[in-house]
Amino acid sequence: MSYPAAKYLGESGEASAQLRPASTTPELRRRTGSLSYLATGAKTGGQFGLYHWDFGNEGGGPGPHFHRTMTESFYILAGTVRVYDGTCWVDATCGDYLYVPEGGIHGFEGVAGTNAEMLILFTPGAPREAYFEGLAAGLDGKTPDQRAAFFAEHDNYWV
Repeated sequence: MSYPAAKYLGESGEASAQLRPASTTPELRRRTGSLSYLATGAKTGGQFGLYHWDFGNEGGGPGPHFHRTMTESFYILAGTVRVYDGTCWVDATCGDYLYVPEGGIHGFEGVAGTNAEMLILFTPGAPREAYFEGLAAGLDGKTPDQRAAFFAEHDNYWV
């Protein structure tokens, strides 16, 4: 393993860091909890996407699925998040981490009553905001073909 080729070729560096204060309002309010777009693929030049998922006190989350084009990582910040590693469901708590390579079956759900929170990291940085916003808007009233097209467009395959 070696370092990748240099992308920045300047001699003295540049002032280009971006701070997102903790007080920033989450971009997406859900029926329960919220989702903050910490670093979207658009902001990172497609390198990664980082999101803060606050389940609220109700919990919930997606069942087993996989992605063909990206990895996904979960780091639990608070509460209990039940994660599926492709073989079984495990209760993960503060400090636990799950890495899922492309094609890896996984799922997650916040456990109600634990005020669970986690970070989600996608690599490369796919445009997951449209996926999260589409889910929040609801898929009720969509035909099975429309639902399947939505999930395929966003690299989400249910098992």
